[in-house]
Formats: sequence, structure tokens, C-alpha cells
Amino acid sequence: MTSKITWAQLRDVNCAELEGAADGWGRASNLADAGRDRIDKQLLNGLRGTQQGEAADAAVGRLRQLSQNFQYVYTECGLLRTTLNSMAHELRGQQRALREALDDAEALKFTVHPDGSVTYPEAGEGLIDGKPMPGGTATGGGVPGLLPPSGLVAPNPNVAKAQDIADRVAKAVRTAADIDWRYTRILRKLKAEEGLKVPGPAWTDAATDAAAARNAAGAYLNEAIPHDASPAERKAWWAGLTQEQREEYLAVYPDQIGNLDGIPAVVRDAANRDNLQLLIGKLEGQEGDRAETQLAGLREIDRQLRLLPKSGEPPMYLLGIGDESNGRAIVSFGNPDTARNVSAYVPGLNTSLDKDFAEGDLKRARDTAIGTRYLDHSSAAVVWLGYDAPQTPDGLSSLAVAGDERAEKGGKAFNGFTEGLVATNENEDPHLTAIGHSYGSRTVGAATQQGGGIPGVDDIVLVGSPGVGVDRAEDLGVGKDHVFVGAAENDVVTKLPSKQQAAVGVVGLIAGGPATAYVAGDLADPGDDDLWFGKDPASEAFGARRFSVNEGPELISAKGVSIDAHSQYFDPERDAVSASNIALISAGRSSKLKTEEYR
Repeated sequence: MTSKITWAQLRDVNCAELEGAADGWGRASNLADAGRDRIDKQLLNGLRGTQQGEAADAAVGRLRQLSQNFQYVYTECGLLRTTLNSMAHELRGQQRALREALDDAEALKFTVHPDGSVTYPEAGEGLIDGKPMPGGTATGGGVPGLLPPSGLVAPNPNVAKAQDIADRVAKAVRTAADIDWRYTRILRKLKAEEGLKVPGPAWTDAATDAAAARNAAGAYLNEAIPHDASPAERKAWWAGLTQEQREEYLAVYPDQIGNLDGIPAVVRDAANRDNLQLLIGKLEGQEGDRAETQLAGLREIDRQLRLLPKSGEPPMYLLGIGDESNGRAIVSFGNPDTARNVSAYVPGLNTSLDKDFAEGDLKRARDTAIGTRYLDHSSAAVVWLGYDAPQTPDGLSSLAVAGDERAEKGGKAFNGFTEGLVATNENEDPHLTAIGHSYGSRTVGAATQQGGGIPGVDDIVLVGSPGVGVDRAEDLGVGKDHVFVGAAENDVVTKLPSKQQAAVGVVGLIAGGPATAYVAGDLADPGDDDLWFGKDPASEAFGARRFSVNEGPELISAKGVSIDAHSQYFDPERDAVSASNIALISAGRSSKLKTEEYR
């Protein structure tokens, strides 16, 4: 139900006062952000570097809580600022509409009464006696410009004009009343928790608050976000905003700014760290396996972000986060905007936003970053879960059902990400490496086939690959000497039969048993170098540069069944040879690779 206001009240609303209050909340938000930043970057660092023991641990815990409280204050105060600015923006629009109607009435010498009705003078000529037709009063509330229903059109020309003005006044007042009602509800909910500790449910409420503020600020902010622009155009858009505008976008749309390719890495990181808390709060208010699984992944990412990097480890940058579908997460170890060497690793089958991803896949990128930075300190490594990797309930046993659709969609998204890396990187000619593992190699392959290849990428690394969708390394767009393949001898994924082999083998099995199936399958692939998604990247026919990796544990041994050979390419402890070679390629030093013969 909307509140009742008069047109005089709408006319006299001082929107500048609303914007002044918004500025005050903005300053409070900035102070909270500065307090959080000082705790995270100064106090915690100093305490850990100089103090040990239970007392120090307890102090660290209290500082972390205080940091989270500051983050909550920053978020809520930022929402208040934008809500007030958005309210002022909408009310100004109705004030303009009202002022135009009043100006028209004054010019015509009409009288607008306090209740919004409009009195007009006599005018025109009677159809019979030619005398001016009497004046009257029009009441608003209809559709502007629509005459009252009548059998005959009134000859007084002022009738239609007065009715139009009355309707415009009524519409402006009615819309302003609706604005007042909507924003009053939002503002009443934007209340901080009492006490020195922000409880978990408060973040659930904050997520709801953010959603309400986003909806309210749609016309004020959201329409200006350049979703359909190129990364370079988005970078220019962000650079052209005032500091206050940037703060508002970060407060109300951290989910969109944080996931927008072309926005600087430090900005995306700040936005996504805030959105991470909102996502955790949102999922804590939901039930079901999906929410529980993603919540575990988000919490583990949050835990790692709060840790100080160990000696030799690069800092983390959260370049993307989201709960859509199987989840999204993009994490860089090292700043990809300042690094000369940037690698982007695309994970594969069964990868989703869960605890396994947050522990395992992030470690792969971290290990690659550490290895690459040992060779060239100006290096960063990214793990990119920006697509829906195929999910199979039975793991490798149902790998054959995976098709190309997700790779094609993922490849398009990956190209947008690397184009963003190129746009924001501060070096004149950065060295970019795309790394595809398992089905992720198929996604990288799909990316190379879309509109001129992967933007900015100089080298491509394929590990544990079931094929990439093309039959020759030279078809990947970077030159065959810049395509590198690692395939462990005991990695069953790199030996999956081709679609033709599988189809012919099934027919042979039905027709004549296992022996016939084997012969039929062999005839379907006489070179023994075809896989499910095309030519074996480790084969001579494919033509890439194959680098040395450990053979990995056998599929079946006295210890049981193991597919670990498929997952250890990045691990410097389990496969130092492979991890070292990936680091060499990522650092632009592929001439020092340890190579291996083709299959």
C-alpha cells in the first residue's frame, strides 16, 4: 500500500538533502573499509611476524572478527548510500514531470488545486449560438491525454489540455508515493546487529538487503553497467567513473563488477571478496545438497583468502565467484595485471564449486605460480572455473557420454576472460599460457576455434587430454611449436577409444564376442592415435611438443584401483618433472623443456 502525498509535497522535496545523507553513509562505509584494510594488511601481518603462542593466536582471532565486522559495516553503509541516492534519483524524475505539468498549466492560465484537479477557463464557440463554452474542472487519475467518455467531443479546447495536465500531475504524485513506500521498506531493513560480533544470520540478511538495493537501484546504476561491451570498453568505462560512482557500484553490484572481464584485478578482487560473504550468507539460508556443497567450497576459499601468504607464495586474487549452476570461481595467485607471465588453467570433468575444487584445483594453480615465479618473479597463475564442466555420477566410467556443448560454451567464456587479461595487463606484450586439463583441454580446444583463437594466448598446454576437437596442433592457432602435451603412461583418460572405435567395438562385441570387438576397434583406428575428442595430442600425427611426465600409478595394482595418474601433473611432490615443465612453459622458457617421444 502506498503512502498519500500531495503534489505540493512532491514539488518541495529537497533531493539534495537525501544525497547529502547518502554522502554521509558513504563516508562511514569508506572508514569501515579503511579499518578492515588496516587490520588485514598491517595489524595481522605485524602480529604474526612478531608474536607467537596462545595469546597471539587469540589476538589474531579477535582481529579477524573485527575485520569481518568492519566488512559488514562497509557493506550495509554502502547499501544505505546507494539506496538514498537511488531514491533521490527517482524522485527527481517525478519532480521534473510535475514541474513540466505545472509550467504548462501556468502558461495556459489554468489553476492547479491542492487536490490535483485543474480548472480551465471558457473558450471556443458554441455549435448553436457561437458563444464561448463555459470553463470547468478536470480531475486526474485517468490515462494522460485521454478525454472523459462522452457521446460528443466537447467544443471547449481547454478540456483536453486540462485533463492531460491533471492526469500528469496525478501520475507523478502516484509514482512518487510508490517510490516513497518502496524505499521506506528497504531502509527499515538496513539495520546493523547489536553487539561486537556480527553473527552468521546477519550475512544472510545482508544478502537479502543487497538484493533489495540492487532491484531498487536498477534505473539508477544497473543500466549503465556495460555488459555487452568489449573488455577494453569496460576498462575505459570504469576508468571514466568518479570515485564515488565506483564505490556505489562496488557496494551494490559486487557480483557484477567482480565478474566483469576488463575490470582491473584489484577491483574485481575487492568486489568478489565482498560478494563472497553475501553468497555465504545467501546459501546459509537455503537447504539442499547443492547449497551445502557450494557453501563448503565458498567457506574454504574464504579461509584461504584470510591466510597470509607463506614465504615464496604469491597473494591470492579472487577474480570471479558465483553460485549459478555448478558454481563459478576464478582465482589468481599473483596479480595478473602486473605480471609479465600469466597462465590460466581450465579444469575438467566433475569440477564444480565444492571443497575438492577449493582445495585441489586452487593448489594446482598455486603450485604453478610458485614454480613459474621461481623462474620469473613477474608471474601469475589462474585457475578458471568459468563454465559448467560435465558432471558424471560414476566418474570415468561414464566419461564417454560427455559431448562438445559445454566445451563450446566454456570456450567462448574463456576467450572473454583472456581478452580481459589482455585489456587490463600493464605490460606491453604479456606472455599468456592457456592450460587445459582433462575435459578442460577440450574446452581450450573449443576456445581456439572461435573467432581468431584465444585472445592474447601465446602457448597452449594440454595435460590428461581425451582430445581437443582438432586433429593437428597447428589448428589451435598459436603454431604447433607452441602447443605442449603431457600424457602419463598410466593415465587412462589419455587412452580412451575414439567414438568410431567405441561404436565399431560394440557392434563387434555383439556380433562375435571380445575378440571380434578388439579386431573391429583396431581396424577403426589403424594408427592407434585417435581419442574420444579427436587425434591423440600425444601422438606424432597431432604434431605438438610432448614433454616428460611421470608415468603415474598403475590403474590396477596390489593396492587396488587408482586413477591418480590423471591428477598429478601439477603436483611438484608427486610429479616434479611435469610440474617443472609446466612452469617452464608458463614462464616462456620452453626451450629448456624435458621432452618425451610421441606415442
